[in-house]
Amino acid sequence: MTAFPSDIEIAQRATLRPIADVAADLGFAADALHPNGRHAAKLPLSAAERPARGTLVLVTAINPTAAGEGKTTTTVGVTQALRRLGRNAVLCIRQPSLGPVFGVKGGAAGGGYAQVLPMEDINLHFTGDFHAVTAAHALLASLLDNHLHHGNARGIDPRRITWPRAVDMNDRALRSVTVGLGGATNGPVREERFVITSASEVMAVLALARDAADLEARLARIIVGTTAGATAGQRAPVRAGDLGAAGAMALLLKDAIRPNLVQTLEGGPALVHAGPFANIAHGCNSLIATRTALAHADLVLTEAGFGSDLGAEKFFHIKCRMGGLEPQAAILVASVRALKLNGGAAAKALATGDLAALERGLVNLGRHIEILRQFGVPVVVAVNRFPTDTPAELDRVLTYASAQGVRAAISDVFTAGGAGGEAVARELLATLDGPRTTWAPLYALDRPIAEKLETIVRRVYGGAGIVLSPKAARAIEWLEANGMGGTPVCIAKTQYSFSADPTQLGAPSGFTVPIADVTPSAGAGFVVALAGDIMTMPGLPPQPAAMRMAIDSAGAIHGLF
Repeated sequence: MTAFPSDIEIAQRATLRPIADVAADLGFAADALHPNGRHAAKLPLSAAERPARGTLVLVTAINPTAAGEGKTTTTVGVTQALRRLGRNAVLCIRQPSLGPVFGVKGGAAGGGYAQVLPMEDINLHFTGDFHAVTAAHALLASLLDNHLHHGNARGIDPRRITWPRAVDMNDRALRSVTVGLGGATNGPVREERFVITSASEVMAVLALARDAADLEARLARIIVGTTAGATAGQRAPVRAGDLGAAGAMALLLKDAIRPNLVQTLEGGPALVHAGPFANIAHGCNSLIATRTALAHADLVLTEAGFGSDLGAEKFFHIKCRMGGLEPQAAILVASVRALKLNGGAAAKALATGDLAALERGLVNLGRHIEILRQFGVPVVVAVNRFPTDTPAELDRVLTYASAQGVRAAISDVFTAGGAGGEAVARELLATLDGPRTTWAPLYALDRPIAEKLETIVRRVYGGAGIVLSPKAARAIEWLEANGMGGTPVCIAKTQYSFSADPTQLGAPSGFTVPIADVTPSAGAGFVVALAGDIMTMPGLPPQPAAMRMAIDSAGAIHGLF
């Protein structure tokens, strides 16, 4: 039996269309593009300002597991299927971070016959957007330490600096460092930390900015620390604008803010832009890319990171609120393997049929359906088929979804591309033929921060409430006193469970979520509540994906998944 080709082998065998031809599908003339090689281009910012004509669909998933769900692959494959069915469809997804690419994931641009291309470029540097974000972040850190070195005219308390440094690579040694060693001319000695670029607030700002002016205004609002003071009321926020950093940071991001156009494996247009994490940020592609797609296509599929409890909740409460978006449906991706893992099956036994474990794990799917329903959008379940799934298991998931009152279909996009996604695409189109919907937030922005957190824990996670640490309570008091009380909230918690405990799989209830701290993301426009030990600088595994990668004498890349 012939082995199924790897993602990179499939990508390298593909014949790509000229990017000008791909752009023409969306109505762009060749002279409107800013080409980046032969198969990628930056689109003009003005394209996002045109009136929306398309229908927006969110792609989300059940809680992620090591067994795999295939959210990005499904997003790509169903978009390919819609185009096969004659619909003018385009997808909007995030850019992959170099850290996970070289760490655990390998390639991160879809999989099998449902990929975005050129896969090697998208995974390796792409159009340089992440480097620009890293540079803008580093510039602010440098200006901050320079300000301290030259007299600290703003009265910044060195012990209360909150702006870290950033690099787009997994490196656990950088989680906690000391800077300024080697003498007085090297700047003040102080403790410092690094975050991966996807966790930078600059990335979240880039993803939420509406245009170049909004980008600079948001950058100026970033809080880097506070002034000294004996009490919280005496400590005032110090912002990037106070340090004169916003203009130069915006300059570094002048190209990165423009959305990137590439193509799917089947030649359809795809916008791949920005990459904020879905726990400490909102986990969605850029608002500018989504608005551009809505102005130039009839159907737009976009995804939100992790499960619906994290990515979808933040997509609605943060991205849709700030961007005025009106999604009309949600595709909820699940797999038999992941559901069995949620039902207590051992990871090594997932290839064996186990209806009992599947039955126990279906509650996870049920809660995600309920989460999306609470926001007022209809749901289509896409069951991402794996080779070891039995017909009885697949049929049970479909039957369960039907009993919950939602449409469902099997997805074979990994092995069959767009043809394997037509069943899901048809269910989506049938759903969209129904009455137009208006999504509804679960909390009002003017409510207290603690109340908004309680609402998410109770109504989205299914928990009993929150437990604020004294530090978090003090932080909330300071945030509300300094103009951050009327923003959305962004809970940073484990993606593996509805609770803050990654071992509580399925659909736990009655739990409380401990809030250790609440921090401002003032430029992005939300506050972040830390629920547990959330990693903003990942480490590498014992056998990093980087160790299998190489480039041969002919320039061909090997091992990128």
